[in-house]
Amino acid sequence: MYLNANKNEPFDRFLHESLIKSSDLPSQVITSEQKAALNRKGNERFNEGDIETARRIFQTTGYSDGLTRVGDALKEKGKPVEALKMYWLAHNRRKSDPLVQELAILIRSIMTGM
Repeated sequence: MYLNANKNEPFDRFLHESLIKSSDLPSQVITSEQKAALNRKGNERFNEGDIETARRIFQTTGYSDGLTRVGDALKEKGKPVEALKMYWLAHNRRKSDPLVQELAILIRSIMTGM
């Protein structure tokens, strides 16, 4: 064991990727008109295939339908954990619960030695 080792050092490489966000709650400082305009822009970006920009917009506004569609796109791309986060933020239990169950089964199998 290294006495002066920084406990967070293994995670430092993720800081620039925003792996850990301070908040995923929708912004409370934008008006409903601004939210509507942003959601339209997010829908445009999503339809153009710019899923990441759409995700950022929908997270800012808290637009649950948009977050769910982003989750669906991420799941199709083989990113179930990221999809789960979008479903969770959208409060979409119908989509999040099956992924939670799949992850629980995976973790259980790892812990019991498969």
